[in-house]
Amino acid sequence: MKHYPPEFKRWGVDELEAIAAALNSRPRKTLGWKTPAEAPNEHLLLIQQAGVASTG
Repeated sequence: MKHYPPEFKRWGVDELEAIAAALNSRPRKTLGWKTPAEAPNEHLLLIQQAGVASTG
């Protein structure tokens, strides 16, 4: 949140949600240029695929 002013009390819920959405949709180098929403989804998908056993 360092890109936004610290006066959170004067901002409404809608403005804070917009800031959160903007930050969470920004790709991160530490996440392999995925967004914070994409990274856990991909991880969970890999876990799910690895946990499925074939009955062959």
